Amino acid sequence: MRLTQGTFSFLPDLTDDQIKKQIEYAISQNWAINIEYTEDPHPRNNYWELWGLPLFEIKDAATVMYEMNSCRKQYSNLYIKINAFDNTRGIESCVLSFIINRPSYEPGFELVRSEDIGRNQKYCFRSYATEKPEGSRY
Repeated sequence: MRLTQGTFSFLPDLTDDQIKKQIEYAISQNWAINIEYTEDPHPRNNYWELWGLPLFEIKDAATVMYEMNSCRKQYSNLYIKINAFDNTRGIESCVLSFIINRPSYEPGFELVRSEDIGRNQKYCFRSYATEKPEGSRY
């Protein structure tokens, strides 16, 4: 199973050159950039861990590429993504987000059904990775 979240999610993984082009575009738009990582890629998990501080007013893609590669080196078997934020309307709006690193094995998601009031069925899904304790999922 291949997780599909964010921009370019249905395309093959981007190469470093393609990632650099996206970062250069974000810089040309004066967007702030950050790098995040997680063990739990559930689509409703908005709280990925932040790698370092957000990168504001970056002038060179090499800075972001350096941070990206440092994060990959530290967390090579986790999901890592790059986000770009636009603040032209006075708030930080995420305008670009894409995964740049994946675990070698992606376990997928389980559909969980439970009974509710009046025999109604409720459905949700959870990552199989969360069956293991945090820090040992991949």
